[in-house]
Amino acid sequence: MRSILPVLRRSIRESWRSLVGWSIGIAAVLFLYLPLYPSFGASADLQNLIDSLPEELVATLGYDQLASGAGYVQSTYYAQMGFLLLTIAAVVWGSAAIAGAEESGRAELDLAHGIGRGRYALESALAVLVRLVWLGVFSALVVWALNGPSELELEPARLIDASAAMTGLAFLTAAAALFAGAATGRKIWATGVGAGIAVLGYILQAVAKQSDDLEWLNAISPYAWVFRQSPLAEGADAAGLALTWGIAAALAAASALALRSRDLRG
Repeated sequence: MRSILPVLRRSIRESWRSLVGWSIGIAAVLFLYLPLYPSFGASADLQNLIDSLPEELVATLGYDQLASGAGYVQSTYYAQMGFLLLTIAAVVWGSAAIAGAEESGRAELDLAHGIGRGRYALESALAVLVRLVWLGVFSALVVWALNGPSELELEPARLIDASAAMTGLAFLTAAAALFAGAATGRKIWATGVGAGIAVLGYILQAVAKQSDDLEWLNAISPYAWVFRQSPLAEGADAAGLALTWGIAAALAAASALALRSRDLRG
């Protein structure tokens, strides 16, 4: 009798140490930034510094929101450091899941044991998703633990919205890397596509903030789909969230089709 979800279970079993490391890194960032809010939130010196910066730069970095707890957490963690950390994890895991396994010869060995290509790709995508969801949930739990001590006054529902937005954006990046890896069998292509999606999305929304004439760029920026409206302050943009998760799921499914349609290189 075949085991249930063998690729998923093995991936989680073999990656738990790195997952612990990522979790510790996220906790360290949150414990570094969030307790500073009580001194920053009402600081006249900080406001004077922000006022001295170009308006476009302030808007791009979200520093115009630092006066509120929700704005502070959104701009310092979810839209900046959290986005960066989960993007790196997504690219690393997404590029290694199929392309990395193929280049090392492991994918060919696994498939020789009767695991179908489509199943292999889908379980690989699910394994990446499970790890990213854990990081998103863990982030939310740490933020909530610091909510009172750091005087952030966050709403639990909005915290869920922000975590869903950040995790969905990371999964879109990972799914793009998975698809590129399944289509080419080359880790360098998987890494480039995954990182490119994340970087391009961030750049497009940053450029869009420089002029009202460029605001249309937000329509093609995955980053803007989930963060143009601050999830922590205003709640998630349901349409943007659905679009992000929907495209990520479609890319994961396309990875299965791509892997089935070509010869493995090994």
